[in-house]
Amino acid sequence: MNDDVRNIVLGVMAAGISAALGWLARTYLWKRKLRRKQDFFGLPDNSESLLVVNRDPATSEPAVHRFDVFALLELSALIKDCGAHMQMVTQDAPQQGFGERTEFCVGGPASNRRMLAHMAAMLPGVRMNVDAEPGPDRGAFQIGGERYRMEPGVTEYVLLARLTAGRQTRPVFLFCGQRAITNQAATRYLARNHERLSRKHGAGSFVLLLKVVNSQAYGPDLVELVADVTRAAQAPLPATETARTSHRAS
Repeated sequence: MNDDVRNIVLGVMAAGISAALGWLARTYLWKRKLRRKQDFFGLPDNSESLLVVNRDPATSEPAVHRFDVFALLELSALIKDCGAHMQMVTQDAPQQGFGERTEFCVGGPASNRRMLAHMAAMLPGVRMNVDAEPGPDRGAFQIGGERYRMEPGVTEYVLLARLTAGRQTRPVFLFCGQRAITNQAATRYLARNHERLSRKHGAGSFVLLLKVVNSQAYGPDLVELVADVTRAAQAPLPATETARTSHRAS
């Protein structure tokens, strides 16, 4: 074998080794990224998850608002990416606790009984005005001592929460918005930012208040993080706010 042939063979071997190492490195990074995503969502390979859908309060039929359908589609894509399976149920169907399966619960307490139960059990510092009558406080959030009113189509709020009962349990994700389009905005925000949220919060719980800006022009795409309200949401409401809420209810 002369020098030219030997150099060609060595070059081909070097190129093959480099390609193999590159493929192995990319595969390793992809698998590590997938594992982190699965850990954050509590969705290991072939695991089961629960997708709880609400109903459209504007209809007498058990229909789902089209923006909530879009939110469910985005969540379905996330679940599929993790290699997991899902079961979709209506808001009045599940009669079980949480922790055995990852749960994604969409819709406010007025349209989703499951959301109402989760908020009462795990977010005692949050109230949402569910009055059907028009008024400035309709749909408003009360979080601790702060109130967040909506201006439909201009400024609207949604809670995005990841809640766990312990490290060995699967998380519950809540998408509780003032309007259906804000639920979709929260699911899209989660899909785009889950890596950053995972780095910041790890396997712990968090409750984020998001603001959807000018949805009548930008739809669910323009979303701002208002605050991390985890501490206020998980603490009881101040006594003055509790009394005020009770007075309005009466």
